[in-house]
Amino acid sequence: MAIAKMEQSSKRDTALRASISFPPELYHLLEQIASQKKVSLAWVIRDAAEKYVSEQWPLLSKIT
Repeated sequence: MAIAKMEQSSKRDTALRASISFPPELYHLLEQIASQKKVSLAWVIRDAAEKYVSEQWPLLSKIT
């Protein structure tokens, strides 16, 4: 039974991938932000998405 629970939780914790297109100007700005913060471009985009969701739906911010 414990093994089944571990398999279920690991499936839920798996990150999903998305392919997103940005206008060139926005992409370059995001790259600059990432460089200044010394983080990856992916980190900047995830951070922005999390902040957007928490602003739009404050009750859901506890989930992420």
